[in-house]
Amino acid sequence: MNQPLLRLRGLRREFPAGEGTVVVLDDVNLDIEAGEMVAIVGQSGSGKSTLMNILGCLDRPSSGSYRVSGRETGQLAPDELAALRREHFGFIFQRYHLLGDLTATGNVEVPAVYAGVPGAARRSRARELLARLGLAERTGHRPGQLSGGQQQRVSIARALMNGGAVILADEPTGALDSRSGEEVMKILGELHAEGHTIVLVTHDMAVAGHAQRVIEIHDGRIVADRRTNGETQQPSALGQQGVAARGNSLLALRDRFSEAFRMALLAMNAHRLRTFLTMLGIIIGIASVVSVVALGAGAQRKILSDIASLGTNTIEIYPGAGFGDLRSARVQTLKATDAAALASQSYVDSATPSVSTSVTAMYRNKMATAQVSGVGDQYFRVKGLKLAAGRFYDQSAVTGLQQVVVIDENTRKQFFGERADPLGQIILLGNVPARVVAVTKKQTNGFGDNSSLNVWVPYTTAMARMLGQSYVSSITVRVADATPMSAAEQALTRLLKLRHGVQDFYLNNSAQIRETIEQTTRTMTLMIGSIAAIALVVGGIGVMNIMLVSVTERTREIGVRMAVGARRSDIMQQFLIESVLVCLLGGTLGVLLALGLGWVLESTGVFTLVFSLTSIVVAFGCSSLIGIVFGYLPARSAAQLDPVEALVRE
Repeated sequence: MNQPLLRLRGLRREFPAGEGTVVVLDDVNLDIEAGEMVAIVGQSGSGKSTLMNILGCLDRPSSGSYRVSGRETGQLAPDELAALRREHFGFIFQRYHLLGDLTATGNVEVPAVYAGVPGAARRSRARELLARLGLAERTGHRPGQLSGGQQQRVSIARALMNGGAVILADEPTGALDSRSGEEVMKILGELHAEGHTIVLVTHDMAVAGHAQRVIEIHDGRIVADRRTNGETQQPSALGQQGVAARGNSLLALRDRFSEAFRMALLAMNAHRLRTFLTMLGIIIGIASVVSVVALGAGAQRKILSDIASLGTNTIEIYPGAGFGDLRSARVQTLKATDAAALASQSYVDSATPSVSTSVTAMYRNKMATAQVSGVGDQYFRVKGLKLAAGRFYDQSAVTGLQQVVVIDENTRKQFFGERADPLGQIILLGNVPARVVAVTKKQTNGFGDNSSLNVWVPYTTAMARMLGQSYVSSITVRVADATPMSAAEQALTRLLKLRHGVQDFYLNNSAQIRETIEQTTRTMTLMIGSIAAIALVVGGIGVMNIMLVSVTERTREIGVRMAVGARRSDIMQQFLIESVLVCLLGGTLGVLLALGLGWVLESTGVFTLVFSLTSIVVAFGCSSLIGIVFGYLPARSAAQLDPVEALVRE
């Protein structure tokens, strides 16, 4: 004996009510054969809609058995129940339950998307079904542009999309005028004639009269089951033929992802203001992080540039045992020949001996105290000084004890004013006249006294004509760029110890200042970046809250998608995609905002932000991570909804 298509035995459904329960269905036993057209009638609250929901696997019984083609539904997982709804059932709802963001064709296609049907095939069948139902000219219209009768026909086409072996119609004419209601019942009659199994839920006996079998339910129990003159139709393969699903599961997954992506874009576009407000926290957070990192890099570059203007990668060599050594003034072993020996080493870029004294400088009737530095011709390269006018003196000036002088910008202003040309003029340095051969550019580095007058003469001239000494006060070495400072320092120490026999000198490495500044800027960047990261987390929490609100607002849409066969993973995927898109778009706008801010600051000359590709990539990574982490809970909440509860919630 063949099993009935649908079989219920001892079925009971109860709902919690306060501290007790309300029994809606009680000991229901029912068989429905394939090809039947059955009407379930009863007063409001009799349990007929609950029975239909259980028949369509939208709801589960509290106890008892429900079998579909011999399969016990109570033992099926949520996704297996979704497969039953997708492959065997088609739903026609009283309120149509169409998705407002989709066209008529898009609404009809939805079940086939979750079934993995190729795009071209499902679009072709959707248009064919709509044309058959008299909507060939309305395929591109959205539900809001259709009448009630037209929307119900779209709902019928959706029910037939995957075949619709069993069509469950809940008050299909309840929201229609009499003419539209008659048209819908005519269509259902034609579908029954083609072999579809039709289950109607109605309180209208005139509608129930179209069925061949009327089941009356009262207070959750079947009180009558009578047949009319109608005949059971044999199932027709032609009438119930859907569209073939993809054989390639990867292509089916791609289609489902594309649908989820498209729906996410539609939802974002439909609520543009809310989407922007959701993104605002991400925009501010990402812009803050990128800007702070760029600010730290810019500050570090500026400070290191200032250090470079004083002489980058330099090592100072002084006589004595260290800073504060009281005997250092009596140590006279540093010689100019030491500087020459050091300059010849492969790891040394340049080297210069130095002596210094303070004198009264005079030009015509103007007098001022100036700091005279006796240096070698390589000094200006060692210290990174730039020319404003003239030419630095060369080795011949050093060898010949020439009385030439290089002056700084302060000295030029003091003695020559803004317009006079100092080159070739004679300045009296103490008792030694010297001819001006060059002027250096002003060093705007923020280190030292920028108002002092500094002049430079050959160290041989200073030692012989001003100081009367044969030793030098210090030697400055500029290390080659490719050489580590620590290695250069060790090599210099070894060489000088060999030359002097003892270590009667000490070294001061400018890289220590550089490292300290780099560490300080890194620490500041990290601290401010952490504050900006907190802004990102706050933005992520905002995304989560808005997405939870979105789930609440779109509960009915979720219920519709589940009713037509969406898996829990499909629902979760859609909301996760929306969350990630919001965060990625917010991240993009945040990066653009940071770049715009950097451009404004640079164009106005206030400061230069140094952006790095790494920070921008990390920003986008953070955006994606925030979308996934903070979007997971709302997406999971949407996926866990009960289909029948979602459908009835407004």
